[in-house]
Amino acid sequence: MKSMKQQFAMPALCMAALFAAQAHADYSVAIAGPMTGEYASAGEQIKRGAEMAIADINAKGGVLGQKLKLEIGDDACDPKQAVSVANAMVNKKIVFMHGHWCSSSTIPASDIYNEAQIPMATVSTNPKVTERGLKNIFRIMGRDDQQGSVAGAFIASKFAGKKVAVVDDKSAYGKGLADETAKGMQAKGAKPVLRESITAGEKDYSGLVSKLKAAGIEVLAYGGYHTEVALILRQAQQVGLKLSVVGGDTMSNNELVTAAGGNADSVFFTFAPDARANPEAASVVKRFRDAKVEPDGYVLFAYAAMQLFQQAATQAKSVKYADLQKALAGGTFNTVTGKMAFDAKGDLKAPGFVVYQWKGNKYDVVK
Repeated sequence: MKSMKQQFAMPALCMAALFAAQAHADYSVAIAGPMTGEYASAGEQIKRGAEMAIADINAKGGVLGQKLKLEIGDDACDPKQAVSVANAMVNKKIVFMHGHWCSSSTIPASDIYNEAQIPMATVSTNPKVTERGLKNIFRIMGRDDQQGSVAGAFIASKFAGKKVAVVDDKSAYGKGLADETAKGMQAKGAKPVLRESITAGEKDYSGLVSKLKAAGIEVLAYGGYHTEVALILRQAQQVGLKLSVVGGDTMSNNELVTAAGGNADSVFFTFAPDARANPEAASVVKRFRDAKVEPDGYVLFAYAAMQLFQQAATQAKSVKYADLQKALAGGTFNTVTGKMAFDAKGDLKAPGFVVYQWKGNKYDVVK
């Protein structure tokens, strides 16, 4: 029979082991976006950026002495799947989310994260993302009403006197951007000749192309994703219609170059200032390139999102929601994409958009 001392010693040892395990538990952080489907290349960019950031953070001791563990959610840019991903992440007890990518996914998923008190950073640009009074969202990219204004002014200036059609893909992102681009044009005295919508994911846009050709359209202002633009350009070429395209940030995807069949040089798009040119990002950019990864598109934004979490947790000395939310809302953060600080809605205080043009397999700022 065990002595009284032994009987009390065993639970004490178990408790000590339990506390030790808790003390060394990892913090789970997550990314979510289109890891499969037609926009999977954007998901791959996000994954690469987050993975390197977490490796770098962990190599320097992690966050508050704990290592970070990355959870990856695939929503395929489908709102229903995004809700399932969000619920799964809540069950995994993540302490921070970078996602989702498509605005149509981010909007419903953010309600779930908000209810579960999980802070999130997102690059989704639809204004509704931050217009619903949620306190857990921090947008690390500008908004469609901002980039639409830049795109509209660019079209009015660069293509003065040209016939312009404004087309969207009916998504939250695409329609929002197209509407704002049309407003931006009209503010500068330019009026679209056509306003049309298509359904994303189709393989035949000959009906739209025929309308564009019949109306003598020279410039397509497009709200939507690069995959559809590539198809439209190829099908326009087949009927002898030469189009210039002005799109938004999702046109930064280099899949466009291959998919457009040599027509990508006619594509202009708005996007944040190129983070690869940020001096503070130089060492990170070099490591990506040494690993044969070009950190274009959303790669550095995913890296920056993890830096944002690390710095906020360090400032707050906590990963509890109330502490993180307060730190994120009131702090200033140095990231590879530049300084970040947020307004009361969770939008960047100093967002910026510039216009780029594809040239070969690279994009450059339009001078």
